Amino acid sequence: MLKTLQKVKKRLLASSLAVALGVGAVASTAHAADHNWRFANLYGRGTAFGEVYEDLAKNIETMSDGRIKVQVLYSGEGVGTSGILGAVKTGLVTMGAPFQSMHAGELPAGVVEIGLPGGTDDAGDLLTLFHERGWDEVLTKAYGSQGLVWLDPYIQPPVYIITKKPINSVEDFKGLKIRAPGAYGKFLRNLGASPVSLAWSEIYTSLSTGVIDGSIGSNMIDHRDGNHVEVAKYMYRLPLAGAQVLPIIVNNKAWNKLTPDLKAIVKAATTVHAQEQLVKSRKWESEAVAEMEAKGLQWSPEPSAADKEAWAAAGAGLWDEYAAADPYSKELIEILRAEK
Repeated sequence: MLKTLQKVKKRLLASSLAVALGVGAVASTAHAADHNWRFANLYGRGTAFGEVYEDLAKNIETMSDGRIKVQVLYSGEGVGTSGILGAVKTGLVTMGAPFQSMHAGELPAGVVEIGLPGGTDDAGDLLTLFHERGWDEVLTKAYGSQGLVWLDPYIQPPVYIITKKPINSVEDFKGLKIRAPGAYGKFLRNLGASPVSLAWSEIYTSLSTGVIDGSIGSNMIDHRDGNHVEVAKYMYRLPLAGAQVLPIIVNNKAWNKLTPDLKAIVKAATTVHAQEQLVKSRKWESEAVAEMEAKGLQWSPEPSAADKEAWAAAGAGLWDEYAAADPYSKELIEILRAEK
């Protein structure tokens, strides 16, 4: 599988660089921006992932020779996490990096896209699924039906749950209020917890004040950057999902105003962004765990065979549920099942 990952990565990166070099050959002098974009993302200023989104904006500006100017809007700066999809649809912002689980009712296929509980943690398998097995075609249609252009997705590490009280078995989840939107929430409801939908920026305060008893993060880096270990010191060992795959989206009307070469540049920049996310997040994840452990993070005991069975059972029915949600979700899950 490593060879598959390397092959797909090389192909994507090579095409991106070819576009960048080709455009660079004809772009000679900087000039005033032809297009001024606003880019809403999920993270606050100074966070690790916030800086990666800033890099994407800078790459678009540089590769377009300044013809596209991108203003980055961090979490809470005009657009909340739950409002990103709608803001890009309406054109309030031009480009967005949504957390699909916050938009389950608006775009059910996005919840399948991000990764249902129990999904693979193999980046090569995921890249193949998106770029060779047809998920890219289905998602292009799904987002396109809502006036959005779907661009290269990026992979983030596994999703874990941090809690204020120790979880010694899956029985301990019963009755807990846990921030877990989308399919993650449905999974935890099957274990007896009460899911709550909150933006990432609200997690720390909600934990510290007792509004919630625990939270998922998009990954370990989220827990670290949110200082969650200061108010919740227990991490359950089994991940909710082995990885998360998230897209970059653009308002269709703004996209159609771009010349073909500028469209190619934006696509190339998002491919480079996906590479940066994958490489940096793996390094940051191990650093985040070490830093949190130094601040008192404690892991749950090794789950028993019964706990692992209950964990698997909690997610077993979600595929059927989401396949029935809309035609695009059905197509995605049919492709998944064909791979089994």
